[in-house]
Amino acid sequence: MARSELDVSPHALRLLGSLATAVAVVGAALLVPGGASEAGGRTGSFTAQHDAARAAAAPRASDAAVLADDGHSHDHGDPATKNAVSRSTEQVPDPTTPAQRASAHEHVAAERALPDPPLTSVSAGFVNPVVPDDVHALANGCYALAGEPVFFQPTALGTYLLHDRSSRLIGPAGRRETTPRPALEWRATQGEDGFTFTNNGLVEQQLVIGAQRRFPLRLTTGCTPYPEIELDVSGDPHAGVTAIQEVRGYVDAHTHGMAFEFLGGQVHCGRPWHKYGAPYALVDCPDHTYTGGVGGVLESAMSGRPRHDPVGWPTFRDWPAPDSLTHEGTYWKWIERSWRGGQRILVNLFVENNKLCQVYPLKRNRCDDMASVRLQARRIYELQDYIDAQYGGPGRGFFRIVTDPFQARQVVNAGKLAVVLGIETSVPFGCTMKIDVPQCSAAEIERQLDEVRALGVSQMELVNKFDNALSGVAGDSGAIGPLVNGANFLETGSFWDMRHCEPADGESHDQNQVTALPDLTAGTQDALFGAVAQLAIPRIALPAYPRPDHCNARGLTDLGVHTIEALARRHMLFDPDHMSVAARQRALDVIERLGYPGVVSSHSWSTPDAYPRIYRAGGFVAPYAGDSTGFVAKWRRHLGWADPRYYFGFGYGADINGLGAQGLPRGADAPDPVRYPFQGLGGVSVGQQRSGERVYDINLDGVAHYGLYPDWTEDLRQVAGPDGSALVDDLARGAEAYLQTWERAYGVRPDSCRNPSLRRPVAEVADRVGRGMTPVEVMRAVGQPYQRLGHTFTLCALGQRGETVTMRVEFDGRDRVSGVRRS
Repeated sequence: MARSELDVSPHALRLLGSLATAVAVVGAALLVPGGASEAGGRTGSFTAQHDAARAAAAPRASDAAVLADDGHSHDHGDPATKNAVSRSTEQVPDPTTPAQRASAHEHVAAERALPDPPLTSVSAGFVNPVVPDDVHALANGCYALAGEPVFFQPTALGTYLLHDRSSRLIGPAGRRETTPRPALEWRATQGEDGFTFTNNGLVEQQLVIGAQRRFPLRLTTGCTPYPEIELDVSGDPHAGVTAIQEVRGYVDAHTHGMAFEFLGGQVHCGRPWHKYGAPYALVDCPDHTYTGGVGGVLESAMSGRPRHDPVGWPTFRDWPAPDSLTHEGTYWKWIERSWRGGQRILVNLFVENNKLCQVYPLKRNRCDDMASVRLQARRIYELQDYIDAQYGGPGRGFFRIVTDPFQARQVVNAGKLAVVLGIETSVPFGCTMKIDVPQCSAAEIERQLDEVRALGVSQMELVNKFDNALSGVAGDSGAIGPLVNGANFLETGSFWDMRHCEPADGESHDQNQVTALPDLTAGTQDALFGAVAQLAIPRIALPAYPRPDHCNARGLTDLGVHTIEALARRHMLFDPDHMSVAARQRALDVIERLGYPGVVSSHSWSTPDAYPRIYRAGGFVAPYAGDSTGFVAKWRRHLGWADPRYYFGFGYGADINGLGAQGLPRGADAPDPVRYPFQGLGGVSVGQQRSGERVYDINLDGVAHYGLYPDWTEDLRQVAGPDGSALVDDLARGAEAYLQTWERAYGVRPDSCRNPSLRRPVAEVADRVGRGMTPVEVMRAVGQPYQRLGHTFTLCALGQRGETVTMRVEFDGRDRVSGVRRS
């Protein structure tokens, strides 16, 4: 039942729900054999090394006992899940041959040896003018208002809280208050003789101080800035010298920044922004707060700690943390720090699971997957507007939502963060099934694809946790497997059809199943789903599965084929993660039949049989980030799958904000630790990040929040040893590789230097490329360039005797072709 339907306070409802779910957890532990009572003595959610590091960083006797042995009975660093090359399968020998791997390694080494694009830098933030020239120029500035210094804190575009030098808020008639509220938000209007301010209260009032209603403003000093998360990165962000050249920057292909609205909007604590800033955005859930951290049932189930300090801002004693999956990890200033440290593409996936939302007792949002997608889309545009407000006006913020690769390249070369929107839900487009009967049609899929494309969505998966009318699912293994399988039954009327299989490579199978719950708190890479399910999914008699290995007999349906074809027609990137092996194999058959390169595996939920096919299609792979040690191993394995016909770069999928545990620290005594400050991409200097009173150290805290991904990247460099520079170089080329895959999804052919069969005679190339053409027109005419350095595209052609000729396409300052010549 939605909260709005109950005639009780929101806080009371959360507390009642928390008590109910706590009882459910206890009851489940008593009813299920081998439950939590058998968990004592096992490794906790943090490694022993991490426990020691945390204890050294903040020695508290009471906490030390909890960290030493939390009775959680799982290890988030388990290499069989978090750090595996495939999160959906066991790991055994590589299916590729030594010769293939050696050739791939040689190709990647040659790619690294190519010249880097010339880079410049851009201003890191907004500089207030001495005399503001529009209503947005006041943002975070100190201006003299009626003779006193006032700090203008943006709450929205052109709207401000006005803080006096004592940090009090200026209200109607100049009265001073201490707590923000809508009646204290002032909309600015500029006139010839100064600014006027009208509040956002229920009854509009104009700001009057004394008899003054119009205020000439001039930059001054003496203000007390509003408290905010710090960046601790010095130096301006890097940018391209032109808008059309090759880019440099890291790419996160899988993150859930809007997850505060999913599962009914009451599971996630905190949010990535609040109009009143960090003190209001980074707060715990009411059921956590009012019980002193004991009422966080889901948090305890996933982290293994029976309680946590519910205080977020400003102390952040226990959260955010790598295994704190109910707390906000992508606050906008943390995203800003990752951008300042070198990230240039962020893929934000709208996420939902309708059945788990329905069974969880607390909610304020609808559980329908597509309703949640629409809501999350609205929220991310609101976030973009909010960041624009902090940066001085529309379009000025670093956070830019993009809808095609050509726009994304311009954004990255402008030194900003290109944000790609995607979807990861269990029932996309309402395409569930009921006892094998699809509940959607091809026409409905087409209509809703047009709708989400209009929202800006460019990347999507077909399944997440449940079989649906499009595809079978890989399933979940271990303790949560039966729970999610039970939810699958409630949603579809069928269990996963897991059958014995013996894959040729020994590892490309779906999740192996059990029919009992040996341990309700056993580790899982998607622990939140297990935690919610164990609270509310009823015990259902499961089928007796045969001996492992298991493969879901449900593959890709005809509606699924139609959906992939529809994605290709719209130039949308298809992510085959979470599909059953059978479904993914058929999906890649479809991709190969279509000749469609727009494939991205974003977070290690594909299998090793698929990765070489994705690379061969011209696609892009970004493994789950996880621990730095595990990621280095994944990178080394993926090098052996690289295809020499395509530019190579590497990415990661953070899967942060409720769906995936983040990288654990290596510990205070780890060899080759990260030493602060270190140099980030583009020459910036990265120091230890400060959030309120908390100072983070990647060596001791791991990836506690999104702002520590620059530190994680530096940790990769240290872990990889002699290969560290090569690894970071591949990551820095990741944004370019992602964009080139996306360009090919728009019908642009691969480059003719890496693909000799695509070379055309010199005269034909010269005839196809005319003066005044745009870079996109050039690519449509002759394919992707081999190199894009500054104002020049380089490609290969055929001479009169069949020899390879290098040609250069020159662009002028307007990014229009000025000439074509042989090198």
